[in-house]
Amino acid sequence: MLFRKQSSFDERDLGSVIAACRLGNTRAQQVLFKQFFGYAKSICLRYTSSTEEAEDVLSESFLKVFQRLDQYDGVHPFRAWLRSILINTALSYYRKYHKLDTEAGLDPNMTIPFNDDVIERLTAEEILDLVQKLPPVQRAVFSLHVVDGYTLHEVAEMMEMNEVTVRSHFYRSRLRLQQAIRVAYPHFFSTDPSIPIRYYEN
Repeated sequence: MLFRKQSSFDERDLGSVIAACRLGNTRAQQVLFKQFFGYAKSICLRYTSSTEEAEDVLSESFLKVFQRLDQYDGVHPFRAWLRSILINTALSYYRKYHKLDTEAGLDPNMTIPFNDDVIERLTAEEILDLVQKLPPVQRAVFSLHVVDGYTLHEVAEMMEMNEVTVRSHFYRSRLRLQQAIRVAYPHFFSTDPSIPIRYYEN
């Protein structure tokens, strides 16, 4: 036979789609990609500084997904398995193409005042835009810890850093976000002039 017979599947049944993808069904792969495209790209954007970089990470991640589907056990949620591939691919991307600053310059035990009520007034797109402007290592640490829920100890292992350094970068990221929010949305702080704007270069 010149052409490989495509296995049948039900687009409404994720298990059926994954099974067909494992058999090399290209249409099933397209369906899986389409179903998780928005979710996957939102994660890639959190860990990259541009749409172009996010698309590179997204493409590489789905290539790994299709290559490693036999490793997915089907017991745990597919979305969680996909997320781990996306995050690890993004971290590998930065190790390959960017120099991650691993130096620490803040006291890891210091307390950083941060108005979480202000964060809640921002849209997801506004927050993402600010997070994307963080330096690569701070963006990664903040996203891993705050958005994806990893402990700082786990973040240190994932980024191959010591935990003290990771804590320092996390606090730096909060300081820079606080500064960025106060500059971009000063009206949020109009009733609280007692908190000065402080600028941080690192």
